[in-house]
Amino acid sequence: MITVQSVGKRYGELDAVSDLNFSIERGEIVGLLGQNGAGKTTCMKMITGYLEPTTGSIKINDIDMVEARTEGQRLIGYLPENAPLYPEMFVEEYLLFMAELRGIKSTDRAEAIDVALRSTGLIDRRRQLISTLSKGYKQRVGLAQAILHQPRILILDEPTNGLDPVQIQEIRELIKRLAQNTTILLSTHILSEIEAVCDRVLILIDGQLVSDQPLDELLNQSRVRLSVRKTSDEQKQEDLQSKLGALEGIKEIKLLSSDETGLHTYLVSYLEDQKDQPLSRLTPLLANEVMTNGWALGELSVHAQSLEAAFRELMRAHVASALREE
Repeated sequence: MITVQSVGKRYGELDAVSDLNFSIERGEIVGLLGQNGAGKTTCMKMITGYLEPTTGSIKINDIDMVEARTEGQRLIGYLPENAPLYPEMFVEEYLLFMAELRGIKSTDRAEAIDVALRSTGLIDRRRQLISTLSKGYKQRVGLAQAILHQPRILILDEPTNGLDPVQIQEIRELIKRLAQNTTILLSTHILSEIEAVCDRVLILIDGQLVSDQPLDELLNQSRVRLSVRKTSDEQKQEDLQSKLGALEGIKEIKLLSSDETGLHTYLVSYLEDQKDQPLSRLTPLLANEVMTNGWALGELSVHAQSLEAAFRELMRAHVASALREE
């Protein structure tokens, strides 16, 4: 449905996003996650045709969004971060206006509006002035205009921004219902938003795509946390780290911290085929290697990864990579 290839957007000397590559298939709910200023909104505006990429190409159902933008936009429903509403209009009046703009036939407009109102829980608000609605209901009106033409793809930019907890839950449930018939790309900087509604997550940091994984895979990458203390001045942590990394089944061993007392803490990840029994197989190997080399074992425990932890780790890795390049 959505194909993004080598896409970049430059403003003068600033690269807002660079070399983005991903695709989204029919029926997926994909979260676009990143800190403020990461490039999420720029990415969405390019996908919807509001901005042209400086480099690369974007296709919606094989329609090029530069060469045939209007044709591609007919397949998309878009809710910007600030819903484009006219407060002096009634809800139904506004949706009729949007139906006309979207080219819905006059004979089909009443039914399209009724479907959108029912889908967003606005039936009882259809004759209410938009200016009198709560922020949560205004977001619903924004969603209603986005789904009026029953788009194949729904692009939502920070759909729960500024809402209270009850309104957030209502919008989440609405998104899940809409996803039954629509491919959804949802941007947010709120981690719980991704966990609540998305099947897959794209993580942007400083305009670069640093991770593209199914959410369950990202959260289930359990690893082992290992703390050891050297018992003599001659022992070097680099030697032990090298030996641990060479063990069968170990994918990576990363030093998290070390202090003046000689305590070193590592995060050890294992190969995919070891994930089913990390404690029964990996843990004894690590413990034996530590003791064989004469180190004192402090901690050895399975470390389950949260989305917040995964994001922090990716951020640290990105910053470290940038510093090395400098």
